[in-house]
Parts: sequence; structure tokens; C-alpha cells
Amino acid sequence: MRFDTIIIGGGLSGLVAGIDLVRKGQKCLIVSSGQSALHFFSGSLELYGTEDEPLKSIKGLDADHPYSKLGVENVEALASKVKPLFSEIGLYFRGNYDKNHWRLAPLGVMKRAWLTLDEFASFQNTDEMPWKKVALLNIEGFLDFHTSYIAAGLAEKGVECTISSISMPQIDKLRENPTEMRSTNISKVLTGDMIGTLAARINEKIDGADAVLMPAVVGLTGCSEVVRLRELVDRPLHFLATLPPSVPGIRMQLMLKRYFQKQGGVYMLGDSVVSGKFEDGRLKSIQTLNHGETEFEADNFILASGSFFSKGLVASQNEVTEPVFGLDVDASADRGQWYDRNMFNNQPYMSFGVATDSTFRTSRNGSQVENLYAVGAILSGFNPVKEGSGAGVSILTALHVAETITSKAKTL
Repeated sequence: MRFDTIIIGGGLSGLVAGIDLVRKGQKCLIVSSGQSALHFFSGSLELYGTEDEPLKSIKGLDADHPYSKLGVENVEALASKVKPLFSEIGLYFRGNYDKNHWRLAPLGVMKRAWLTLDEFASFQNTDEMPWKKVALLNIEGFLDFHTSYIAAGLAEKGVECTISSISMPQIDKLRENPTEMRSTNISKVLTGDMIGTLAARINEKIDGADAVLMPAVVGLTGCSEVVRLRELVDRPLHFLATLPPSVPGIRMQLMLKRYFQKQGGVYMLGDSVVSGKFEDGRLKSIQTLNHGETEFEADNFILASGSFFSKGLVASQNEVTEPVFGLDVDASADRGQWYDRNMFNNQPYMSFGVATDSTFRTSRNGSQVENLYAVGAILSGFNPVKEGSGAGVSILTALHVAETITSKAKTL
């Protein structure tokens, strides 16, 4: 089977690249093994989260950082396209690339963010909170949402919280087995007519509050339940992230996937690439686990398989490798240099990744692979945790490589 572009990895970076390519007329295949980092989504995306103005911070980064390879002007140009793209898909965010805002994290602390889903709690500044009193609600028996931490964090900002739980017979059945009391299972119950019932329970708990905060356990497969619930509740209703799995993250991945397929893309779920055939400095074809000896050919390939968590990178006792194609990796050869004993310090291994040139083309045994690009978390040169840059690198490098491929196709 032949495609214009094949993408290995169906997470945020792979889907964004795929969507941009199919919208521009490319025949595109995404090979996805399944779960991605979106299943741990907080409700916010970060561009560069260490300072209030991310573009200013980006100017001083090392030359091998993905943002430096893009260039500040290109970062700004690409970032300006993200909200309109997501809005077209039905995902609505607030925020701007020129100045970070603040989001309320699951443990009650404030963290900088670039874009936050409309229904999540976020603030332009934390000096003057928009509420004096909030109703902080949880689902009875749901242990992945910590109201006491959230209340303590808001109290430091001068916000009074009344904590209470909502009990519903349909959800109580899940409590018979503690392993079933998870966000995704709760969201499967809270659909259809149950949204009206939930809204009535919430309204009973408002008690003079200016707003309502609750765990993000509504809207697993689409936004309609979220919109309807917010319409039915008598006060502004805002969601907060829970411990994984993330309901809004799974919803986001599903919506991106549906849009990609609607535009004509092919999404191969539950499969993984096991090998590739190289000829004359180019990747000619790939083979997957489920399709045996069938070869999938393409003019261009994008590697968006993620970092260690997604097994896009693998660490053995003595080395870090890219397991599918054996690509060159930027990583220290000395295992003792992989980490810092103080867990709160910068951890060097977080910056390990596939080596690329300025256009994000990869190399193998020291020789450049002309048509194999890497995007997102598998890239070297950045620390997504320390910098708060993971989503930004994933999205912007995906858009940039998609533009590079389509521009190259026009010249052929």
C-alpha cells in the first residue's frame, strides 16, 4: 500500500501533523499503538512555562532546542495557527502565545499555561481571584480528586471553599469494585438524561457560592455533555483535572482522530511499526506487527512515537536507543550522567532524544535520512517537565514538518 506520508504515532504530535497534511490534499496514514500522553492531559497546553512571556524565554534557548531550530518568528507564526485549528475541530481553548495565563492544578497550586480548555478553571493573574466563595464538589467515593489540597490552595488566594460530595445510585454501583471507580467509568455513566440529574444534584450544593468546581469526569467522547451541564448549573461551572486517565484528554484524542479520518486520513489503531526498508539514504517502506510482510510505502515518513513513556526511546543498562529504525540518538554514553541524584534538579535524561538537523530530519549511522522526520517528545534538546514546553514542541514541530513536506511536494 502506498501513501504520500506515513506517521508513526497517533498522539497529539502525530495527529496534528496528519490533520495538517490531509487538509492540504495528502494521502496520509497514521500507525498508532493505542494510548498516548493525551491520556494524562491536564486540560491545558504549555508553550514555555517558566516565565510569563514565553516568546522572550525562547530567544535565549540553546541552539539544539527544537524551538531554536524553528526560530522565534516561526514559533510565533505556528503558535498563532493552533487555536483556529482546534476550534475548527470543536476544541475550544482560551489563552494566547504571547503571554501565559494561570491554571489551577489538581493539587491546588497555580501553574502557567499557554492554552486551557474553556470549561477548565484558569486566570489571567492570581492577585485578584474572580470568586470569593466556591462550591468544591466531588463524586462520592472517587479517590482520584483531592478536594482538601485544592481548597488549601484556593484559601491561600483568599477564596473560601465549601467541600461536598454528590451521590447518585447509578454511580454508586461502580463503588462495589474500587478498581471501577475511575474517571472514565464515571463519565460513561454521566451521559444522556444523567446530565440533567447531575445538574440538579450540583444546584443543591451551591449554597451561595460564586462558582462551582468539580472533577473533569464528563464528556468522554464529545463536548455536548460538557456544554449542556454548564448550561443547566445555576452558577459558572469549571472543571479541574483528575489523576489519570484524563477524560478531556481521551476526548481530545478521539476528536482529533475523527477529524483526521473525516478529512480522508487512514488511522491504523492497535498496530506498531516493527521495521523499515532503507535505500539510497531514504526510508522506502515500513512493516507493522499486525500486517506481517505487507509493506507500506510513502514519499515521506514522520516519527512521532514519543519518548521513554511511549517507548519511542528505550533505555538499556548501557545505552539509549530508538528501537524501530535504529536512528542516531543524542544521549550521554556514561550512565552516571543520565540523572541527578536530587530529583528536583534538572534530569539530563529528559533531554535525550533522536538527533535531527535544522529541518528535523533524522540520521542513521551518521548519515542523514532524507525523508524521515521526527516531531514531538522523541526529539532531543529540551526538557518538557522542567520547561513546561511539551505540548508546544509537539504541536509546533508537527505543523512545521507538515509544512516542509507539503512545500517539498509542490516543487516536485
